Order: sequence, then C-alpha cells, then structure tokens
Amino acid sequence: MPGERAAGQTTDPPGPVPAGGVRLVAGYLRRLGVDHPGEPSLAALRALHRAHVERVPYEVLDIQLDRPTTVDPRDCAGRVLRRRGGYCVQLNGAFSTLLAGLGYDVRYHRAGVHANPATPPVSPAAPAPHLALTVLLEGQEWFVDVGLGDGLHEPLPLRAGTYQQGPFTFTLSPSTVEPGGWRFDRATRGSIAGLDISTATAGTADFAEWHPYLATSPESRLVRAVAVMRRDGTGADGLMGCLLRRVEAGGRTERELSTMSDWYGALVDIFGLDLDDVEPARRAALWHRVRVAHERWLATRAAR
Repeated sequence: MPGERAAGQTTDPPGPVPAGGVRLVAGYLRRLGVDHPGEPSLAALRALHRAHVERVPYEVLDIQLDRPTTVDPRDCAGRVLRRRGGYCVQLNGAFSTLLAGLGYDVRYHRAGVHANPATPPVSPAAPAPHLALTVLLEGQEWFVDVGLGDGLHEPLPLRAGTYQQGPFTFTLSPSTVEPGGWRFDRATRGSIAGLDISTATAGTADFAEWHPYLATSPESRLVRAVAVMRRDGTGADGLMGCLLRRVEAGGRTERELSTMSDWYGALVDIFGLDLDDVEPARRAALWHRVRVAHERWLATRAAR
C-alpha cells in the first residue's frame, strides 16, 4: 500500500537534533509563539504545523537579492530563528529539524511538483524535486508540508480521501506516475496543481544537488519571479511580484502595490518580513527589479 513504512527503515535525515539542539528548539518554539508541547502527539503536531505556516512564510527574497543560501536543515532552521522563511526544501528542512528535536519520527521524501493542471504530472525522480515530509505517529503516517505557501494548514493522514481545510479542498490518492507513491491534489485553485510523492526515504543530497540551479539559474522559477505566501485558518495571502492576493471562502481579492513603501509595508504587515538587514540601496534595487518585471508582465498580458 502507498505510504506503508518498511520495518527497520532508517531515518536519513534528520534523526535526533545534535549537540546544541536544545537551544535551537527553544528558539524555534519562541519564533512560532508556542510553548514546549511535551511528548509527541497528534494535537501538538497539528498545533506546530499551524503555527509554522501562519508565522513563517514561503519566500525567495534572498535569491532575488543574490544572497547565497543553503538547504542544510540546521542552516534553514537558523533562517527561521532570524525571522526569515524560504522555499519548499528550506522550510520543510527547518521544520524537520524542530520535529526531530522534539522526538518525532520524521522522514524525507522526493515529490514531483505538478505546477499546471494543463500539463502532465511530474515524477519524483525528475530533477529539482520538492521535499515532502512524513511523520509516523500513533500508528498512522501523516503527510506534513509547511513548504507549499498556500497549501496545508494542518497535516493530513496519509491515506486516500478528501480533506477540507478552510476554503481549500485537498485529496490524497495512489499516484499514477510514481509506483507505490501518493498523489496530492488541490481541488481549489492555488500555486500548484498537486504533488506526486515517493514513499522511499530520501536524504539531504537529493535536494542539495539542485539548490544551486534553483537559486541562480535564470530558468529557475525562484529566480524569475518574487513569490511570498502564507496560510492561516481562513485562507491564504500571496505576493506575486507587485500583486497582493488574498484567497478566502468568499473568493479572491487582488490589488497592485505600485510604490516601494507599499510593497515593503506588505512584507512587514502581512508576512512578518522586515528585511532590516538589507541596506537602503539594495532595498531600492530589489524594488526596481520587481517593478520592472511586473511592468513586463503587464505588457505581455495586454498584448494577448
């Protein structure tokens, strides 16, 4: 059956948090605004997941600023403590470090990102995979993912079914492109159409190999456009270039941020990103880059 965990399968990574992990865990919990949850439990896992997606945004601003980053799980956890986010591999890598430090049985899995419903699904064996997590808890495997931006608010039981979280409907079913794997779909419009998830355990090398391409190549989706996203209990916020969007049960609202002040204000007020370590000249250069890309997009849309 998809999702069945093999007996004696090793954890690689994250395993137990190494020396110094107690301080990291304490700082991480402060960043999430939650008390130490005690022994692993489903209630605690759900609370941690909710706090993470609400307080730690999906964001690629360091990539846009041409700053070097890594996907090392401890480095990614450090980003969270510095009140920053990251893209999927960085966010799930950071969260796995926290969960492992709290005693959860966490595994890494490759997942292929199906970005557009009009195109075929993508195998987890394809380049530049998504990092998905599973947690074995109380006799049930759980699909855990804080790296989708506008995706899960809470973990899903790793079994076939339809799940409602706020205004978003998700389904899990056997994958048609990954033998023995899982297919995650979102029935409601979002940043991706779905994922195909391998049940095989992965390691950091599976994702570190593609990080330089994702962070530097002009062809990378993380380089081509600014994206900042966060979830909450009633919907999701997204900043795509200069367009600020909010999706709730009543529909989607959208407004254009036409000034640098408004753009940086939204980063602070909605996503909790003050970028106080970015000097004024680089802040202005980033805004110029975003605005130029937005104007180019507007021109392309008008020409259709």
